[in-house]
Amino acid sequence: MTVSDMNRMEQAARVSMGEFQDPEASAQPLTSPRDALLWGIVLAAASTILLIAIFQLT
Repeated sequence: MTVSDMNRMEQAARVSMGEFQDPEASAQPLTSPRDALLWGIVLAAASTILLIAIFQLT
């Protein structure tokens, strides 16, 4: 059995079970640059607070 045969059998099984989805449509969207910027700001703020706390305790 070749790889293409196995792929066709898998696709047929998904269609018959009602779980067929287009592989490109089911791809997870990439995170937006705004989300990445927000996480960067949160990380920078948390590390700044941590550094201030460490210097206060020493």
